[in-house]
Amino acid sequence: MDHSNHARLAATELTPAVLEGATVYGADDHKVGKVDHVHGAGAGSQAIIDVGGFLGIGAKPVAVPLTDLEFMRDDDGEVHAVTTWTKDQLKDMPEHHH
Repeated sequence: MDHSNHARLAATELTPAVLEGATVYGADDHKVGKVDHVHGAGAGSQAIIDVGGFLGIGAKPVAVPLTDLEFMRDDDGEVHAVTTWTKDQLKDMPEHHH
């Protein structure tokens, strides 16, 4: 997917209501997970991404700084994120416990 034409979200849009459920694409442009929820607000917040699993079963939640994700909307208005992390790197991160 070519993300270069997608509209980047404004800082004011980086809220849990907007970001939760967003698909995350990794360094190789493959889907690496979904944003489950967001901790904090503003630049210091973290996105909790469910990585791996199938249909939500067996997914591992990991915490990533929101600044590591670039959130944008596609042509249909769907919010998604692009990160430089790969799926394997995310899977190797410690599990996030609520």
